[in-house]
Amino acid sequence: MDEQLTYSFVKVTEAAAIASYDHLGQGHKNKADLAAVDAMRYELNQMNIDGRIVIGEGEIDEAPMLYIGELLGQGGTALDIAVDPIDGTRMVATGQDNAITVLAATPKDQMLAAPDMYMEKLVVSPQAKGVIDLERPLITNLRDIARALFKPINQLRIVTLAKPRHQKMINELRDHGVQIFEYPDGDVIASLQTCLPYGPFDVMYCIGGAPEGVISAAAVKALGGEMQGRLLLRSQVKGKNEQNLSHDSIELEQCKKYGAQLGKVYSMNELICSQDILFCATGITDGHINTGIKKTDRTISCESLLIDGCGNVRLIRNTKLLPPNANRSVKPVHLKSTA
Repeated sequence: MDEQLTYSFVKVTEAAAIASYDHLGQGHKNKADLAAVDAMRYELNQMNIDGRIVIGEGEIDEAPMLYIGELLGQGGTALDIAVDPIDGTRMVATGQDNAITVLAATPKDQMLAAPDMYMEKLVVSPQAKGVIDLERPLITNLRDIARALFKPINQLRIVTLAKPRHQKMINELRDHGVQIFEYPDGDVIASLQTCLPYGPFDVMYCIGGAPEGVISAAAVKALGGEMQGRLLLRSQVKGKNEQNLSHDSIELEQCKKYGAQLGKVYSMNELICSQDILFCATGITDGHINTGIKKTDRTISCESLLIDGCGNVRLIRNTKLLPPNANRSVKPVHLKSTA
């Protein structure tokens, strides 16, 4: 993607992060999410693209969210776009760290259209590329990863989500001496930290959202890492009760609609087919990969992580001057940007 288009996408995630910031710590995650969605949609519609939302906030009848299949832009380059206006709505609502707004883009028809359901995910750093297989037990994968990294298994650093569904796995791996780091939320950030050159982890494993999985896959592929994913029904993850089984039928219909295969292990190149990738994340609150929004009476600053398909990683700090007597509804005026 050309440079001008790349930096236009940074404006999209910046706008979403700034819009959600006014809801920080107020306990209303849906209000924060809607503010981010509105800002993201506005900026995308100003771009010279023929954009299509492939990963979004839901179906068309759930508007005003950025829905799957929504067309955006003024016309131009045909792109598939995956968005998570806020990855970590609970963190915004409660004022916790590691809330970001995220976007990934590829040329049209180069990104898996994953339904909004669970996905089992395994991510490894570039040094362990080529040795993973989700069809095998996790401990078998970890032994092969350790060999590829020339370290004993008790020196592997694995990140996962601190969810009840993972507790048995966590206990078993710790019995093998593996180091497990648990995040309350945010497997996109965890995947990034596995593949970034300065990342602290060797492996990310979790069962989380499929939309976040596809967004993560864009960054992982751009950074030279490897990821595999497998779609799972809610009852497979959370148990076979009446409510979960009822939801299974919706997910099965979504799989049929989007051509997704339940239980299939998707390779890196099936999740994201192209190397022409753009990934952008802007911090809302302070976090592991970038700092959050900083606001004074006169300025508002944000920091964005930008990754392209060549593996270039840019950290962009942007400061905007607020007009005199600005209130929350006033759009900030661009002042200075440094990359």
